[in-house]
Amino acid sequence: MRLTIIGGLIVLLLVAYGCTPVVVGGAATGAYKAGTDERTFGRLIDDSTITTKVNMAFIDDPMIATSKIDVDTIEGNVMLTGVVGTRVEVERAIEVAQGVEGVVKVIDNLQVGTKSLGQSFNDKVLGSKIKAKLIGEPNIRSLNIDVDVERSVVTLTGKVDHQVNKNRIIEIARTTNGTVRVVDNLMVTQD
Repeated sequence: MRLTIIGGLIVLLLVAYGCTPVVVGGAATGAYKAGTDERTFGRLIDDSTITTKVNMAFIDDPMIATSKIDVDTIEGNVMLTGVVGTRVEVERAIEVAQGVEGVVKVIDNLQVGTKSLGQSFNDKVLGSKIKAKLIGEPNIRSLNIDVDVERSVVTLTGKVDHQVNKNRIIEIARTTNGTVRVVDNLMVTQD
């Protein structure tokens, strides 16, 4: 009962401060993504669960800088992307991820080094440019493509329906000004 009242108050505050479009828009985006994703709804839930479990395992491990590692899961394959301080952190992250139930394979896209605030900003801008270009492509379900950028290295993760769309996505990322290299984690479901 108490949680219901608190939840109601939070919703009321969001409405009062004009945040309803953000909440509703976020829910609509999630529903669209689930409805257009190439994976079955059950697989989508399984992959989301694996991602959450890997992230929780990272939080529980003092050797892993969780804020620096992005975790994506497709068909049980876990992709780790980010910049960490040492090779030991990379190896530990892989080991921890492999120990999570449901993980089929861990794909290491981690970089060792540091990243300045300027690099972080440039990476966000580059990722936004690529996402904007993908949205403009009529045959590509852009919300099904995860674009991660670390030190100008673009990592593409997701499922696409045809090889021609995969090739187009990679071309867009590769030719966007600022891209140093493209890591392809895209899976084709048809063809």
